[in-house]
Amino acid sequence: MVSDKTPETKNTSGRKSAGKNNSFRPLTPALLAKMRDIVSESFLLTDETARRNHGHDETEDLLFWPDAVALPANTQEVSALLRLCHAERIPVTIRGGGSGLAGGALPVAGGLVISMKRFDRIIQIDVRNFQVTVEPGVVTEVLQNAVKDKGLFYPPDPSSRGLSFIGGNVSTNAGGPKAVKYGVVKDHVLNLEVVLPNGDVIWTGANTLKNSTGYNLTQLIVGSEGTLGVVTKIVLKLQPHPTQTLLMLVPFRSAESACAAVAAIFQAGVTPSGLEFMERNAIDWAVRYVGETPVPIDDADAAHLLIEVDGFHVDSLMADCATITEVLENFECGEIFFADNDAQKNALWKLRRNVAHAVKRNSVYKEEDTVVPRAELPALLKTVKDVGRKYGFESVCYGHAGDGNLHVNILRGALDERAWTVEVPKGIREIFRFVKSVGGTLSGEHGVGLVQRPYLDLVFSKTELRLMRQIKKAFDPRGILNPGKVVG
Repeated sequence: MVSDKTPETKNTSGRKSAGKNNSFRPLTPALLAKMRDIVSESFLLTDETARRNHGHDETEDLLFWPDAVALPANTQEVSALLRLCHAERIPVTIRGGGSGLAGGALPVAGGLVISMKRFDRIIQIDVRNFQVTVEPGVVTEVLQNAVKDKGLFYPPDPSSRGLSFIGGNVSTNAGGPKAVKYGVVKDHVLNLEVVLPNGDVIWTGANTLKNSTGYNLTQLIVGSEGTLGVVTKIVLKLQPHPTQTLLMLVPFRSAESACAAVAAIFQAGVTPSGLEFMERNAIDWAVRYVGETPVPIDDADAAHLLIEVDGFHVDSLMADCATITEVLENFECGEIFFADNDAQKNALWKLRRNVAHAVKRNSVYKEEDTVVPRAELPALLKTVKDVGRKYGFESVCYGHAGDGNLHVNILRGALDERAWTVEVPKGIREIFRFVKSVGGTLSGEHGVGLVQRPYLDLVFSKTELRLMRQIKKAFDPRGILNPGKVVG
């Protein structure tokens, strides 16, 4: 084993984790030496600080210690590491930017963490074909800015875009505010270079807009959360960057009225480029966290919608805003604030993107990534609050209302250990049961990871779960890759 003593793993999720698997083998000094031969002495880390830093993400306060951390520089080094781990039955967890909220990159079985931090090249921006080839360690916002300089647009924009890696976005099929109009990551991925658990390297598709040749391995890898292979190159579809945006912040006297207004906007024939919901606590905490707000918040406001439209012709966008305003008048809304300039627009988006950080500052929390048909949002919000009263927990809700994706943040606050680990999961199960009953599912963009695994029986039959496990086994027969996640 590694020479540093591994401190006790901390798991306060209230959910079962994979733990150590007796079929896995320890990382011996001899194996560590072989890994150093692959990535060099400088890029195989076994010190306590490095292992702690790679043992947690943004999921609650969970911590699982790996035995070592490797930082390969290229596909060949990833292949060699996986080939060695496959032969020796060493568990491997792939690490991106560490911004995950479902525990998908936590090394619950110990072993080796492979960090993709050094895979940080934008290989080619193909302006003629509206494509970009990129390595998985590129930060999402860095990629967006690089293609914007060419007049091009990569729409998926999770709130963590300033931290999260493109590879992590692919791994979880991330979305963000603009998913309502432009789709999630899967709608923009054309082709992937993937290293399989045995070290083999494949390309999953083609750099074309259409491809009906064989099974769609590209879409199978997208959203697989690092359980089937390691993505080392990504080809993404781009489009022209919109030149005009209009943004409004709309207060409501009732949170359920705000949710009900969402479906009505689409029924009126408008598809916003962003339609975000924030209940009162969410925006209040974000204002305190950021330290500023472009608009005063009235004491009577219970929730807000942040609505953006984008395109190339301002007259068309003004017409959309007029239609939206007419719709909102039927839903107990207050005075609508229109952002007049880029500074106000940026300030409003800054509030929305910092809600999660503000919540985390106030309390340890469990974030559930529920998604329902958008017309069911009012019923979902009511269910969350009713279940909270039943089981004694408070929640702060916000999210991508335009596509029915509500982030339910359940606060630990002063809850004792039994309430947090026993009673709260019962409430989460009730919320998920409702979500399933209206045609929704457990996660819209965060993934299953570690923390949603115990609830998969609510949305999948035994047959469906068996098929998923068979797919996992076909790719990873020894089960070394990201064990304990999704269905593994």
